[in-house]
Amino acid sequence: RERKLPKRISKEDAMKLLEYSFNMKYTYKFERYRNRAIIGTLIYTGMRAQEMLDLKIAEIDIPNGVIMVRCGKGAKDRVIPICSQLRYYLLEYLKDRKRLNRSTIYFFTSVRGDIPFTYSGLKRVVEKLKKRTKIKFSAHRLRHTFATLMLEGGCDLFSLQKMLGHSDIKTTTIYLSTTVHHLQEQIQKHPLG
Repeated sequence: RERKLPKRISKEDAMKLLEYSFNMKYTYKFERYRNRAIIGTLIYTGMRAQEMLDLKIAEIDIPNGVIMVRCGKGAKDRVIPICSQLRYYLLEYLKDRKRLNRSTIYFFTSVRGDIPFTYSGLKRVVEKLKKRTKIKFSAHRLRHTFATLMLEGGCDLFSLQKMLGHSDIKTTTIYLSTTVHHLQEQIQKHPLG
């Protein structure tokens, strides 16, 4: 069966998205912190969009640097580590969330009330960023970006499989084909070199 390579964005475009998600013009200050935390979560964890939207406050353990994904695809639970940059984004968002007295059990909330952030809201954020940055992306493409960047950074396949929540490592190996930079580094190891 023919398999297409997953589309991703470059590291530079990922950084640009994070920058724009915070520095765009917003009506409410809360949007600035929330949107950067959302884009950061997608880029730094590789979570599926719905998994991120379903996150509850109790499932994010910032002091220990982990996110617990409950009932992800295939009704599987998994733990994803949080890097220091994402930790910062999440803490900044939580400060502003607290300022607005949000009490819903869901981590990401709407601007307009103490209700969970929705998939249609996420689509609006993505469309606004696409228009502003001219970067062609989707929430799912950020998942592919995470996987590719992790491999390029030296992450092993087994660890990446666990973070992405793939039940079969064969699913994860598709990302090896997209990491040309990584492959170029590996060819330097050829003994006849």
